[in-house]
Amino acid sequence: MTQASLTQLMNSLPDLLAPSMAKDHPNLPVVKAEGCYYYGADGKTYLDFTSGIATANTGHRHPKVVQAIKDSADHLMHGPSGVIMYESILQLAEELKTVLPGGLDCFFFANSGTEAIEGALKLAKYVTRRPYAVSFTGCFHGRSLGALSVTTSKSKYRKFLQPSGLAYQVPYADVNQCPRGEDPEIYCVEKLERDFDTLFKHQVTPEEVACMIVEPVLGEGGYVIPPKAWLQKIREVCDRHGILLIFDEVQTGFGRTGEWFAAQTFDVTPDIMAIAKGIASGLPLSATVASKQLMEKWPIGTHGTTFGGNPIACSAALATLDVLKEEKLIENSKAMGKYAADQLQHLKAKHEVIGSIRSVGLMIGIEIINPTTKQGDGNLLLEILDKCLEKGVLFYLCGNSGEVIRMIPPLTITKEEIDAGLRVLDEALTEITSLNMI
Repeated sequence: MTQASLTQLMNSLPDLLAPSMAKDHPNLPVVKAEGCYYYGADGKTYLDFTSGIATANTGHRHPKVVQAIKDSADHLMHGPSGVIMYESILQLAEELKTVLPGGLDCFFFANSGTEAIEGALKLAKYVTRRPYAVSFTGCFHGRSLGALSVTTSKSKYRKFLQPSGLAYQVPYADVNQCPRGEDPEIYCVEKLERDFDTLFKHQVTPEEVACMIVEPVLGEGGYVIPPKAWLQKIREVCDRHGILLIFDEVQTGFGRTGEWFAAQTFDVTPDIMAIAKGIASGLPLSATVASKQLMEKWPIGTHGTTFGGNPIACSAALATLDVLKEEKLIENSKAMGKYAADQLQHLKAKHEVIGSIRSVGLMIGIEIINPTTKQGDGNLLLEILDKCLEKGVLFYLCGNSGEVIRMIPPLTITKEEIDAGLRVLDEALTEITSLNMI
């Protein structure tokens, strides 16, 4: 496709695609992607620090994944699983068992993270025969109506939609609220205990709660990293009351946090896990994961899918797992994440508009603040992202007011590429803050 033809199509975009999705930032016209790079219709090359929103963990169009897709298409294009059965879906289940936390060994394959969340909620409620779910303020679990009932990262997602009232919220861990001189981990755990006590005394009894669902690292809500003991306390409370614990690992999975899954990073094993994004290097695939004992309580026909576990997507996922292992990308995530976080601390010392640096593996949040008020500044952040894009680096945003830069490059990223991207960020910060006289 030529630049002129794509530009012509982009001009008609408002008439063709729903603005709710098609007008997202930055709407960069591209013609190709490879490794850590997008190739724009304008002829420029863009260093990608978004990974398709934490999806292309093996890099764009990894040759082994591309070949697996081609080979699979030569044999089978569509399931549906259950009506027929095929090798790739069974092999994928076997391989996933080897990298997931122990006991999570049975799979319902679907297409998207939201679908995996829907499955997790349905499974928990069916098995426990309890009506309510508890989620955590700021978490994002999807925008379908079931998932939306536990999503609270932004109120606009719920506007006019009246999501199910069968969910209650508890505040997510916030170490910034810890009084000076106190231990942040102890503070967050003790506050969580008080929050649960209030919830169970005034809103819902624990015997009515089917599940608690949590992002082990807050994603769309701002890349907030909770203390390990905070997640462990949630596990303890769930065990105490017979409540199933669901981890939403849609964004944190497949090496993003420096381990295969955040459950391993934080030493907490949930009863149910939702996985997606990095599972198949960009093809639509997800899974609701639990123990065989739990899944066996979900009878035939209580949940289903036409496209979930597509044979080509499963083949891509098998190749993805091979690449993550063979190229030691989990280890690279941990090493390059630490390197990037260290370099960002140098930028923070140089630029007053950088607030906190939040990092675990290659899941990195860079808070942008007004240096006078110390409050997050989403408008300034967009100026910075636009300037970075002009200079050839693509970042994305998150946080309740869009005040946090997401830095989530492919796990194949090198030190040289990190240096190149952060050099551009440094230049953009200097130019924007000088222009605004901050």
